[in-house]
Amino acid sequence: MSSQTLDQFLKENLNQLRSQGLYNEIETVESANGPIITLDGRNQINLSSNNYLGLATDERLKKAAIDAVNEWGVGAGAVRTINGTLRLHDMLEDKLAEFKGTEATISYQSGFNCNMAAISAVMDKNDAILSDELNHASIIDGCRLSKAKIIRVNHSDMDDLRNKAKAAKESGQFNKMMIITDGVFSMDGDIAKLPDIIDIAEKFDLITYVDDAHGSGVLGKGAGTVKHFGLQNKVDFQIGTLSKAIGVVGGYVAGKKELIDWLKVRSRPFLFSTAVTPADAAAATRAIEILMESTELNERLWENGNYLKKGLQNLGFNIGHSETPITPVIIGDEKMTQTFSKRLYEEGVYAKSIVFPTVPKGKGRVRNMPTAAHTKEMLNDAFSIYEKVGKELGII
Repeated sequence: MSSQTLDQFLKENLNQLRSQGLYNEIETVESANGPIITLDGRNQINLSSNNYLGLATDERLKKAAIDAVNEWGVGAGAVRTINGTLRLHDMLEDKLAEFKGTEATISYQSGFNCNMAAISAVMDKNDAILSDELNHASIIDGCRLSKAKIIRVNHSDMDDLRNKAKAAKESGQFNKMMIITDGVFSMDGDIAKLPDIIDIAEKFDLITYVDDAHGSGVLGKGAGTVKHFGLQNKVDFQIGTLSKAIGVVGGYVAGKKELIDWLKVRSRPFLFSTAVTPADAAAATRAIEILMESTELNERLWENGNYLKKGLQNLGFNIGHSETPITPVIIGDEKMTQTFSKRLYEEGVYAKSIVFPTVPKGKGRVRNMPTAAHTKEMLNDAFSIYEKVGKELGII
């Protein structure tokens, strides 16, 4: 018999989430995750994927993965420190270092793992972390795991960062201090003010840490937010994922060789979790090669992103202040946001609702993620559906 206490807890809290419009329904995709996907037997224009460059279904990556399975098998077989480091992992890390313009990189099983690993491997209870209030959940969890003093900084507020860094430095309480920021903030699409952050970091001797999950493959002609600002030699930690623009799965930290050497002996997800599969390592390496060979996919992504922004804005939707292809349509009320998303789905557009706790209460939105694989015809069809549903619900 299951615990009555647990049963009561789950029932009460699930019902509460549903009544507030905060319960997330999870749909099962019945096709490859491309610009058009199939759900419940119906085709949908897919505007909810992080597959920015369309590489998740790219034939070149498929071939690399298949060849790797045929030669190396389906699993790495062990953690990296025993005998799970295959030559494929070394090749991936060498290619990533070249791509990011750093001395070395270390790869992990996910972007989430990167933040759990890297922050806690360097920061401890005697240190302080200045963290942007809109940083990703994995950063928040990584900071908590480190046991460092967490100093919350108002979003992209350089005066607040400067004042809090100054106060923390002058307190004399901390051995080390770190500033952590997303490169691109995934819910609003705005870009971190990295040049200003670096200036403040240099003044107060802050370790610099940029999570570029949504910037890699997108900004800097694909090389990321740090490259976009030409700051490769100024940022200590560059974090990235292999599951968004790269189209596969996994994550990495790029930086100086000594930092990477330290993470290989002290970051727990690297030490205690089996390495990514041969297929994933090979496919991710091929994706990086494609990005280094040509900017075509990156340019197509931006073209589609700008086209989508202009179209939705012309219809009268509130798209916020995004500086990247990420295009939120901000509704506000959580229940209306859920209703709006469901109506879009019924008409043929899959644009997922995003509500608290992913965004603050009262800031519900559907987040649109155009990719290099979308055609103008697909986006035009999406505009027609957006207009119909928006007028029906009184949003525009």
